[in-house]
Amino acid sequence: MSALPDPGRALVVGLAKSGRAAAVLLRDLGWQVVAVDSSAVDAADLQSAGIEVRAPSDDPVPADLVVRSPGVPREFPPLAAAYAAGTPVWSEIELASRATSNPIMGITGTNGKTTTTELLAHVLREGGLDAVACGNVGTPMASLVGEVSGNTWLVVECSSFQLEDVPTFRPHAAVLLNVTPDHMDRYPDFDAYRRAKLNLFAHQGEHDLAILPEGLDATGAAPTRRLAASGAPGPDAVSWAEGGLHVQGLGLVAPWSDIPLLGAHNRENVMATAAMAAHAGLGAEEIARGLATFPGVPHRLEVVGEADGVTFVNDSKATNPAAAIAALDAYPQRVRLIAGGSSKGTPFDDLARAAAGPVLRAYLIGETAPAIAAAMEGEHVEYALEPDLPTAVSRAAADAQPGDVVLLAPACASFDQFTGYEHRGEVFREAAREAGAR
Repeated sequence: MSALPDPGRALVVGLAKSGRAAAVLLRDLGWQVVAVDSSAVDAADLQSAGIEVRAPSDDPVPADLVVRSPGVPREFPPLAAAYAAGTPVWSEIELASRATSNPIMGITGTNGKTTTTELLAHVLREGGLDAVACGNVGTPMASLVGEVSGNTWLVVECSSFQLEDVPTFRPHAAVLLNVTPDHMDRYPDFDAYRRAKLNLFAHQGEHDLAILPEGLDATGAAPTRRLAASGAPGPDAVSWAEGGLHVQGLGLVAPWSDIPLLGAHNRENVMATAAMAAHAGLGAEEIARGLATFPGVPHRLEVVGEADGVTFVNDSKATNPAAAIAALDAYPQRVRLIAGGSSKGTPFDDLARAAAGPVLRAYLIGETAPAIAAAMEGEHVEYALEPDLPTAVSRAAADAQPGDVVLLAPACASFDQFTGYEHRGEVFREAAREAGAR
């Protein structure tokens, strides 16, 4: 744990969940706190706690320290002024890590990080350890400082945005599950996005655990370790598949038939979870029990019901093409795919190629529907343009035959028609119920 500077004047930029938690934590640590947001926000609770709120405002604020919410771009004037002045700018997870001595595990990746975060926290708890999932998964890390026991493992989902301003953040174990183009509306190129992800490992020590995909190495002192999804494990493999899940030092943990998560991508999530749980001290039987009892994550390959032999699956969290392709891997035949949403600057050619086998018809919605349609047409995948999600679900259900899967895997962000992927998933659930799913 790195030291906090003596209290002074702090500026918090952005007042969503993490910004609010950071503002309260700074106040509790004795700082004078000013919080700004580009939009009007209900901040009566912060103001009553002695925090000065300026919203809406984009005026620069002199400060000794700035804490940046992940959704705020670097060009926002108060942030740009802080960077230009050389003022320290931290992510909320950097602030929280300096304010706690709790052991930390960090999980990042373009896809799979929420499932792995929730799964790892569950496995640790089932193995008898205190653990809380936090970070990008929904609970700000800063809100847990002083609220959980000192031996509680903080399992932190880390987005690329959260990893941009972390001068000392050090997880005891960390994994980069995968990295494919995403958020290209926020980064100048793919290399910049990948560098942000690699910041997760920059401050690790030689006794920490760093798990990365082939072709990438840890940027700190921890030795790089690999997940081996197929073939013989290499000398740096920490977890691998060979007739089941194996972990270095533990041997066979469980056959794949005992693990309920579907899809090749989930095998990697499971392997990473098992390796990190072993690093925390759990044995094979404890890890196997946790994996077998995991209930899954809402909006991630969530079976919401069945009607007349048709299964309805909510993967609203598939917010980029790679995630949607992973969903098709889990359901490799007779799929009626619902896709589309707001653009993140990614192409859809790979998605169309993956759809050419299993997808009977794609029902396309949102602002990206024409672009996805063009890609589908190039691969001779049948498609229809639909005005909204409920209509798409209704038409897919009407077209479906017993054995078909109506799969929401949008491959896009949700902000053209919804407040977030959770809202989109709830709308899908309701539409599936209207179609008779139970």
